[in-house]
Order: sequence, then structure tokens, then C-alpha cells
Amino acid sequence: MTPVQQQPERPSQAAPSDRPVVPFGMQVAGAWAWRVGLVLVVSAMVVWLLGQVSLLVIPLMVAALFSALLRPLVNKLQSVGVPQWLAVSGTLVGLIVVVVGGLFLVGRQMASGLAELASQALRGLIQVQDWLTTGPLGLSNDQIDKYLQEALAALQNNSSTIVSKALGIGSGFGHFGAGLLLTVFILVFYLLEGENIWAFVVRLFPRRARSPIDGAGRRGWLSLGNYVRIQILVAAVDAIGIGAGAAIIQVPLALPLGVLVFVGSFIPVVGALVTGAVAVLLALVANGWVNALIMLGIVLLVQQLESHLLQPFIMGRAVNLHPVAVILAVTAGSTVAGILGALFAVPVLAVANSFIRYIAARGWEPDLVLPGALPEGGLEDATEVPASSARPGPDTQQ
Repeated sequence: MTPVQQQPERPSQAAPSDRPVVPFGMQVAGAWAWRVGLVLVVSAMVVWLLGQVSLLVIPLMVAALFSALLRPLVNKLQSVGVPQWLAVSGTLVGLIVVVVGGLFLVGRQMASGLAELASQALRGLIQVQDWLTTGPLGLSNDQIDKYLQEALAALQNNSSTIVSKALGIGSGFGHFGAGLLLTVFILVFYLLEGENIWAFVVRLFPRRARSPIDGAGRRGWLSLGNYVRIQILVAAVDAIGIGAGAAIIQVPLALPLGVLVFVGSFIPVVGALVTGAVAVLLALVANGWVNALIMLGIVLLVQQLESHLLQPFIMGRAVNLHPVAVILAVTAGSTVAGILGALFAVPVLAVANSFIRYIAARGWEPDLVLPGALPEGGLEDATEVPASSARPGPDTQQ
């Protein structure tokens, strides 16, 4: 009698009630959605909190920019035997002399040129009035007077708003003075105790995270220093090109215009547009349409040189940022915090880019001994190691 062959059991089909109601793709999208939403909410809260203490945050960030610029000079002076306090004080005094001297020179130029510019502007207004009466519009003197009276009436009706804006500007100057003093005070301690301050910040993290945080922070600081130095070079090229062009075609206030271009160049994209428009408007008021068109050509030539030569080959290599990322950062910064947001957007993005790349590449692992890095046990276990024994990480060369 042959044994009955048992048929292999088929896998039981899942009951309709056991099947997931939500598809797998929706589950993944939901998991991503609440995490991304939480990150955005926390980021918005951090930005809002920082905005409430902007009088403290802005001096800290400005002092960090100046410290990244001046630290190599202080280190150079110390390497030749100058005491630290003397190197820091000498560097700060030199910076103050340069800034105050530049402002004094610009002020003298403006004081001597404003009277002539005012007379030229008056002649320009007379020419505009003649064009309105004899040109294609054909306005009569009575109509022009009527429009002027309406404009004056509008100013008088909004006098309270104008006064409140003026008072706001006055309080803004007070905040500016307080922030300037605080910036100088913080800058002194950044240059004197910067290493100790950073070591204190690193100690706040768990021991296993200290080496990654220390290495990433130092890479970010290196990117910040590169950004500041390269941005000064780019701003100087813009200022010299536009200022020299204005002087050649005899636009008044060429030196103050160059200083304005230099300062405005620190705000990417927006600063170049605003200062270029000021230069063209100044040439138009002082010398007429032909001179304004020549000034416009000079501004466009200098800006094209910056955008196609300096930014891609110098700035791009220094901070490793794509031009699209720069434009998006400036737009987001100006939307969130206005002019200050546009000013700090690119350096913050450069630091964050180096920081994240270092952490993502686990750059502290090939750095067996990072110069100045903290060991797992903290500062108390740190020993001096020659810089030649350190192996650079992936982002050391900017």
C-alpha cells in the first residue's frame, strides 16, 4: 500500500483585514514629512529667538568676520616675537586708523563736492522743466505748479509718518553706536582668548562628539577666513574699477562713490545693483545722458568681470559654493532679516557647508592628530603634537 503523498502547503493568503490600509509609499512620505516639518519649525523658532536679541547676535557675527580677517596678522606678529597683547592692540589700532582715515578722506571729498553737485542738480532740474514744457508732453507752467503743489500737500499730510521714521532713524543710530562698542569689545577677546573660548564650547558636547565638532568647527573657521579675504579683494576690484571710471569721465564725488561700491560689494548681487544704480544716477544728474550711458557701460563691464572671473575662479574655490547657492542664500537672508540677512547669508552658508561636509565625510577619522584638536578625554588629556604629524582632512585645502 503506497503512502499518500502529502501536498506542499501553500502560503495562506493574508486576510483583507491584515493588509495595511496606508500604502508603503505614503508611510515613507509621512515619516519624512513630520521630520522635515519639525526641522523647519525648530529652525523658525531659532531664527525668531535670534531676532529678539539681534543687538547681541549682530556684534558677535561682525566680530567673528573681523577676527577671521585679523587672526593671521596677529599670529604673524606673534611668530616674530611680539607679545600677544601688543600684537592684538597694534592690529586693532591699525584697523581703527585705516577706517577713521578713510572716513575722514571721504568726508572731505563729499564736503567739497556737494556744493558743486547741488548747483549741477539745480541746472538739471531746470533742464527737466524745459523739457516738460517744450518736449512731447507739452505741459504748461501752471500744470507743473499744480503738480508741485499736490506733491507738497502730500508731504504735509504725511508729516507725522515722516517724523516717526526720522525718530526711528535716530534710535537706530543709538543702537548702531552701542553695537559698534560691543563689537570692538568682543573682537578684543576673540583675538586674545579665541582658542580658549572655542575649547569651552567644545567641552559642552559629549566626549565622543568633541573630535568631530572641533574638526568641523576649524574647517568652518577656515572657510570664513577665506571668504572674508576674498570678498575684500572682490570689493576692492569693484571699487577701483567703478571709482576710476567715474574719475576718468569726470563724475563728481568719484572717491566717495568708490567707497560706497566697496561697502556695497559685501552684499552679493543686491549691493552691486544698488551701488551701480547710484553711480549712473550721479552721472546723470551731474553730466547728462551721454555721461550716464558711459557710466552704465563702465559699471556693467566691472560687474561682468566680477561675475565671470573673480566669483567663479576665486570665490568659488575659496568657499566651495555654487553661484546658484549664493543667490538663493542672499534671497532667503534678505527675506528673513533684510540687509543684514543678505550680508551674513553667504558667510553663514560657507561655514555650514564646510561643517556639514566634514561631518558627512567623517573627516576626523583620517585626522589622526588634528593640530589643536581635542582628544576624547577633553583638554585635560591634550598634548602638543608637531603640525607635520597631522594628516589634513578632505576639506583642509580650500
